[in-house]
Amino acid sequence: MAIKRTTKIDSGFSMSSMTDIVFLLLIFFLVTSTLVNPNALKLLLPKSTGQVAAKATTSVSIKDWKNGTYSYHINGKETPIRFDLLEDALIEELQSEDDPTFSIYADETVPVKEVVACMNIAKRNHYKVIMATSPE
Repeated sequence: MAIKRTTKIDSGFSMSSMTDIVFLLLIFFLVTSTLVNPNALKLLLPKSTGQVAAKATTSVSIKDWKNGTYSYHINGKETPIRFDLLEDALIEELQSEDDPTFSIYADETVPVKEVVACMNIAKRNHYKVIMATSPE
C-alpha cells in the first residue's frame, strides 16, 4: 500500500529575509564609510632610491635640543626662529613662488607633533610639503 503525502514540500525560497540583510549591510557600510574619512595632509614623500619631481626652494629644519625645546631654522640659517614667527617667515620666503613648496628636515628624535605643526602651516597657506628622509 502506497502512502501519499497530503502536504507537498515547497521548493520555493523567500528572498525577503535576504533582501533585509543586504539592505542593513548597505546602510552599515554607508554610515561607516563616512566616518573613515581621515583629515590628512597630502605629502610628497621622497623614496630613498629616487627623487621627487617637485623641488623645494625653502627648507625648514627642526632640531631637538633634548631638553624639551626645539629650534626652527629656515634655509639652514644658524639663527633659529621662534615657532610663532615661522609662518610669517615662510610666507615672506614663498610669496614670489609660482608653486610654493618647502621641505621639512626633522631630526629623528623630534616628535611628530612638531612636524605636524609645520605641515599645518603649509595646509593653511596652500603650500606643498616635502618630508625629507635619509637614504637607506
